[in-house]
Amino acid sequence: MWRQYGNGRSMTPMHCYHPTNPFFRLIAMNLRQIDYAVAVAETGSFTRAAERCHTVQSALSHQISRLEEQLGARLFERTSRRVALTPAGRTFLTHARQVQEAARRLGDEMAAATGEIRGTLTLGTISTLTVVNLPALLAEFHRRHPQVDIRLHTGMSDRLLEELRQQETDAAFIGVWPGEPVAGVDARLLSEEPLVALLHPDHALAGRKRLSLAELARQTLVDYQAGTGPRQQTDAAFQAAAIERRVTVEVNHVEWLEALVRQNVCIALVPLATAAHYPGLVTIPVQAAPRRRVYFAWGRHPTPAALAFLGLVQQALE
Repeated sequence: MWRQYGNGRSMTPMHCYHPTNPFFRLIAMNLRQIDYAVAVAETGSFTRAAERCHTVQSALSHQISRLEEQLGARLFERTSRRVALTPAGRTFLTHARQVQEAARRLGDEMAAATGEIRGTLTLGTISTLTVVNLPALLAEFHRRHPQVDIRLHTGMSDRLLEELRQQETDAAFIGVWPGEPVAGVDARLLSEEPLVALLHPDHALAGRKRLSLAELARQTLVDYQAGTGPRQQTDAAFQAAAIERRVTVEVNHVEWLEALVRQNVCIALVPLATAAHYPGLVTIPVQAAPRRRVYFAWGRHPTPAALAFLGLVQQALE
């Protein structure tokens, strides 16, 4: 059955307007209902969700019930002790977060069209970043765009790359070994440098001019956790030289590498520029040392805030 408009030439199928049509049910939802449902999912409680959304629990519960009716699916299993997502609820949550992000993005894009940059800049970085002065960059960015909230976090490069691909992070400073592709994102190479041995001045090898991988393999070593990007870089170097090594201590942050070396417990391999920031410790070049490339990377669909930060970084590098 068709509906005819005006001059009789425009025809639209009547079923598009039927309330059982999935698209009709989608339009019937509103952002407030979506926000309420996401809050319940993330807090695991209708009471805490109502507090977070600054509403009363009865109003929130009513809107959740209406949402479930519109969707034709139950989103939550409710008991006296807990609230849990149903399988349909887990599917809903994934897409609901995308809707929330799209709504925020729309507001930010409209503001940018009028010359105002606002929203949130989510930025990731490796802990050994030295090629740029990140605090100075963030300070200048805030001066230029005070309406943007900045969310900075530190992580391993492999995780930061995945966050960029999943659009969980806007931009990141990452470090990868030369053979590792930086795929699924846009990126600019900032530097390439070798890793060097970092030792306590009282270590037996501290007086050497150069060390080999074979010599290091016989020492007590500290490195990052197995499977992480920086650990893969050092593992690949030893494997390429057909040398087995034992990592005695595994850590997840460069500060622990430094702290253990200062106790004369271990030897660490760190980027050359990073080693320069550790006064009182000894730096020794390593034959056939692994190398690291540092990139500034950003997602394929940058927000106005991300584009503004990208422009600032490019300007700082010129």
